[in-house]
Amino acid sequence: MRRLIPMAICYDFDGTLAPGNMQEYSFVQKLGMTPSEFWTTANNLAKNQKGDEILTYMKVTIDESRKRNLPITREDFKSYGKNIKFFPGVETYFDRINKYARSKGIKLQHFIISSGLKEMLEGTSIADKFTEIFASTFLYDNTGAAVWPAMILNYTSKTQYMYRINKGCLDVTDTEGVNRHMQKECKPLPFENMIYIGDGNTDIPCMSMLNKAGGHTLAVYKEGQKERATSLNRDGRAHMIAPADYREGKKIDQFIKAVIDKISADGNLKYIISKK
Repeated sequence: MRRLIPMAICYDFDGTLAPGNMQEYSFVQKLGMTPSEFWTTANNLAKNQKGDEILTYMKVTIDESRKRNLPITREDFKSYGKNIKFFPGVETYFDRINKYARSKGIKLQHFIISSGLKEMLEGTSIADKFTEIFASTFLYDNTGAAVWPAMILNYTSKTQYMYRINKGCLDVTDTEGVNRHMQKECKPLPFENMIYIGDGNTDIPCMSMLNKAGGHTLAVYKEGQKERATSLNRDGRAHMIAPADYREGKKIDQFIKAVIDKISADGNLKYIISKK
């Protein structure tokens, strides 16, 4: 029996699968802050201390929760994730597109690559649709409270996870495997069989890298906020732009199905050529 062709779609999260930032759905309100107050505090800390914006928002998360005597556990973060709302069609999209890929002889996997919090993402209604969620995480003390960043993903480090998927090295603690030399034909998931979907500047390195490697890129936007996606397309970062609407027949659905068709056709051609 012929082996299914491997394919992966990698997604940013905030602004790509869900409107806004995940912290704003319930966590920031729990602190008694407005989103503007929270992000201004975090961004000013990064600017004044010349720090990484991901690290500073995670520090502000811990500082503000301690200030209010509201220690945050992994389960707390997951409960906040349950409140996240998605763009149209997202919650039915994965099963539908997997079925289409399977009909074309493709085994499709989905991955999140996000600077947001893995703990929150694990609490969402779509968490089980992903082979792996790569995102920033906390360390926890013996009471279960978040005390320090354990892992961060920023705009440049995101590309590491594209290579991990390409090499089949999904364990984030395996630094040797991801850097080990591997012949292109031995890599389990070729870059040309990948799609990256994002919405902003933090996605540029992943898009640029995947474009050069023969993959496919898509910039999505919220209705009425097209400018950033347009610039990503104009500057050669994203092959196409589309409204963040994942319902059947919409532009995202059409694009992904067209890429699936192409990967299926390329795989069939390679199979025919390889037959003796």
